[in-house]
Amino acid sequence: MSSRVAQTKIKRSRVRRLGESAFGMLLLARAALMALIALVLVVAGVWTSWDTASVAMTGDERGTVTVTTCGDERCSGTFSPAGSGASAKVTVSQFVSGGRGETLEVARKPGSDQVVRTGPAGVLYAWVPLGGALLLASLVVAGGLRMRKTALATGVCGALVMGGAWALLTF
Repeated sequence: MSSRVAQTKIKRSRVRRLGESAFGMLLLARAALMALIALVLVVAGVWTSWDTASVAMTGDERGTVTVTTCGDERCSGTFSPAGSGASAKVTVSQFVSGGRGETLEVARKPGSDQVVRTGPAGVLYAWVPLGGALLLASLVVAGGLRMRKTALATGVCGALVMGGAWALLTF
């Protein structure tokens, strides 16, 4: 005699199956929306940073600026190109300038009187909006997607970019 276990299938109603499918679709839609929000945050951070970071990393017109006056948010000074060229009056962010009398290595934005600090401090400072976006995206990844380790790595990367820029500009 065989010892077959009686297998009984429980039939679920169509309404219940439809409800389970709809709930699954809602969960999938929520995960897709949270991933889209995190992606938009990171893309916005890159988009915002790229204008300044591209000049800081590969600016064509490089030189030095000696800071002469500082206002609330901007400092101005005389830009001396590394190659041949005439000196010009330019402005730089007060946070990266270090104050009156400082001489900084900078790259000039094409077609403007603004300069961007170069070197590790200037490049990290240019990527600070991306660091902030990574911190915000880490909250979305942790809360909306329930991916705690990925969120931790994303948040740490954002904090390192922001903290590194602050440390290099301060010390």
